Amino acid sequence: MPDEISCLIVDDHEVVREGLRLSLSRAPHIRVIGEAADGASAVELAERRKPDVVIMDVRMPGMDGLEATKLLTDRVPDSKVLIFTAFSEKSLLSRGLESGAKGYILKEAPHQTLVRAIEKVAAGDGYVDPALMPAFLGGKDRDEMLTGREREILQLLADGMSNADVAGRLFISQETVKSHVRHILAKLEADTRTHAVAIALRESIID
Repeated sequence: MPDEISCLIVDDHEVVREGLRLSLSRAPHIRVIGEAADGASAVELAERRKPDVVIMDVRMPGMDGLEATKLLTDRVPDSKVLIFTAFSEKSLLSRGLESGAKGYILKEAPHQTLVRAIEKVAAGDGYVDPALMPAFLGGKDRDEMLTGREREILQLLADGMSNADVAGRLFISQETVKSHVRHILAKLEADTRTHAVAIALRESIID
């Protein structure tokens, strides 16, 4: 992740842009390098200034945020788009991610969640606001996100086994175990194996 993250704020409401700018001014490593009130201006500005992250409203007059995101993904591929919206409809969420956005966050998200989303997206990772996870999963519970094999591996990790132990128990290679663990961490939005096990125990995914 860059030492300083440059951001472009895109929203048709000046009061929202101002609030966002003020909120981000509290994060010393995040710098706002421009603002736009519609999709077309956002694309034009991003092409000139090459921000690390574009914080993109969805519903705007003229070119909306999803159309702008598609154009940005093509024209300024190094700028990552974080969809920023008050609307939590499932269809909008999937369309946002299909358009090339790296993350999706609600406007009412607390400051720390917003900063974390910007950091994750700037680093090239995906991010979905925790408040949106139920919509994102189409009503699935977290345990339904994991395959049977992933749950099995997570249970063995919770029992204190190493990757080598798990590989031996399941008759698979350590590389395969590592690949499953990477998927588990991504799906549960966990930073470490220990964090993944803690989430899984809390959510009753494993015993």
